[in-house]
Amino acid sequence: MKCIICHGEDIEKQKVMEEIKFGEDVVYVPIEVLVCRTCGERYYDRRTMRFLERVEEEVVERHAKLKEVGRVWVYQVS
Repeated sequence: MKCIICHGEDIEKQKVMEEIKFGEDVVYVPIEVLVCRTCGERYYDRRTMRFLERVEEEVVERHAKLKEVGRVWVYQVS
């Protein structure tokens, strides 16, 4: 398989954190996908996409099991 972006051939399965934005919050979902090691392009199969859609639905409906791992603060410039 060649990368559709950089045409590199160094593509392998990697564990990544997919980011789902929800209002001002961010939910990171650990998944395993094919990633081009040259440019970072990710390749999602249908099963993974359905999983991410299901997770997003659970987050929106507030049924997702989430763990708070930190906080983000924004410095206010006067």
